[in-house]
Amino acid sequence: MKDKIEILVVDDELEMRNLLDKILKRDGYKVTLAENGQTALQCLKDKKFDIVISDIKMPEMNGFELLKSIKEEKPDVGVIMMTGFGDAFTVKDAMILGADEYITKPFKAHEISLILERTCLRKSMQNQQ
Repeated sequence: MKDKIEILVVDDELEMRNLLDKILKRDGYKVTLAENGQTALQCLKDKKFDIVISDIKMPEMNGFELLKSIKEEKPDVGVIMMTGFGDAFTVKDAMILGADEYITKPFKAHEISLILERTCLRKSMQNQQ
């Protein structure tokens, strides 16, 4: 089933994009990478994605702005927000804007895998309703 799930990874840091690409492909997901919010929005117009994993702190368009656009244009897409600067207010803001999950960098491979599985399960259950 994982081989049918399309994931868009959005992060301005090349190392983080490459790390997530490696982890997610190893887990069997289909992965597309975007270096910023504008590129991510174009990817979302061009292709159907099940889940977006986005950094919050990015130049030009931050992750919150991207999240808001995704939820307005593609409300069925799951969104996982990540940041190196996690605090309770950031988590709350992400969830209020519609994020499905939240992860703080640095994280271990099994943590992102678990969060993805939870998000996929939640989205699957919502689609069955």
